[in-house]
Amino acid sequence: MSHLNISRPGSYSILVRPVNSRVAAIDHLLIGKTTKAPKVGARAFPSPTPTIASSGGDLHQITTHVPPDTALLRYSVAASLAAHAPFVLAFASPAICLNRTCGPVVDVVEAVRRELHNSRIRFIHVEPFVNNNPGLGFNRFARQWRLPSEPFLFLVGADGKIKAKFEGSASIGELARAVSTYLAHP
Repeated sequence: MSHLNISRPGSYSILVRPVNSRVAAIDHLLIGKTTKAPKVGARAFPSPTPTIASSGGDLHQITTHVPPDTALLRYSVAASLAAHAPFVLAFASPAICLNRTCGPVVDVVEAVRRELHNSRIRFIHVEPFVNNNPGLGFNRFARQWRLPSEPFLFLVGADGKIKAKFEGSASIGELARAVSTYLAHP
């Protein structure tokens, strides 16, 4: 995992080549002044996100993860806020990833959830596209959260406020440290 400090908004290209490798990758970054997504400290939007119960058992309607990520589909954002339960919210589309970094995000969230299975922290995965089809645009939940892209991770405290967020991917270590810092010790 690498971190970049970019001081000005603009369009950037990045070339990555691992040490001792002939394989390289190039990607383009569009950096804005600010994101439209909720800021740290803002109240979380009480979205009635899909769950196993609301799907009527058809999990392929609500997740593209293979196999379906049932542990991340137990709770909605609205119910978690009502219960004053801290949670990690992942907006990502594992099978339809547009930028090749979002697919592993759900696996990262699931790994951290397994590490913290005895905590009261909830872990929620929400697909961001209408009918899981990027050609149809963002679904109502991604629009409610004003997401400019995906993947996005939000850490929300028991008080309903956003404590931290990641735009793009995060490693297991990064997410686990953030959860420990912001959610495990209210």
